[in-house]
Amino acid sequence: MSTKENAKDENAENGSADQDNKGRGDSSSGFIILFFIVGLVASLVVGWIVFPKLLYSRKKQPIDFNHVIHVETVDEGCESCHFFREDGTFSGIPKLEQCTDCHEEAQGEDPNEIKFVEEYVAKEKEVPWLIYSRQPDCVFFSHVAHVKMAKMDCATCHGPVGESEHSKVYEKNRITGYSRDIWGKNISGFKKNTYDRMKMDDCAQCHEKETGDKGSCFQCHK
Repeated sequence: MSTKENAKDENAENGSADQDNKGRGDSSSGFIILFFIVGLVASLVVGWIVFPKLLYSRKKQPIDFNHVIHVETVDEGCESCHFFREDGTFSGIPKLEQCTDCHEEAQGEDPNEIKFVEEYVAKEKEVPWLIYSRQPDCVFFSHVAHVKMAKMDCATCHGPVGESEHSKVYEKNRITGYSRDIWGKNISGFKKNTYDRMKMDDCAQCHEKETGDKGSCFQCHK
């Protein structure tokens, strides 16, 4: 066999080997990409769905509270129970004395009403409400600056609570002890409503939008 024929056969064999190696490389790259995608999806599912279910315990309020009935009954809507004091501080959850004028005796046959009167009003005992939006001790939040000065509606941050007929489940962080509602459920950043997520960057965006100040963080953090 001539030298040219030997060289031709050798080149053909090398070409075939290169194609085989390329095929194996493509297959390996495809597997790596697929493995990455599957791993990413699994991580997102665990981080956004599974982990929060394990991280938060679920508790019911001591009394199932109907906001609709109360809003329809009182004269000043939400401010009849959740009002600002003379010094500008926010009253928050009503004390028992605010309720006794209407609830000295049970109104109707609702089991929650009967329980409230018998276990708390009659015994002059405050209801141990689980507060959804209790802030950490290191946090100062001014309600009057947002509601009175900025004219913000309560539902912007808290959602349409006044339209609820039942108390929602209280979710408590097993590690920190804080309510999940402080920051909202959609920690990923995707939200349909303003109250779905209340992280610091959401506050900064709102401050920047309303004031035009890109250094909006410094409005609170001097």
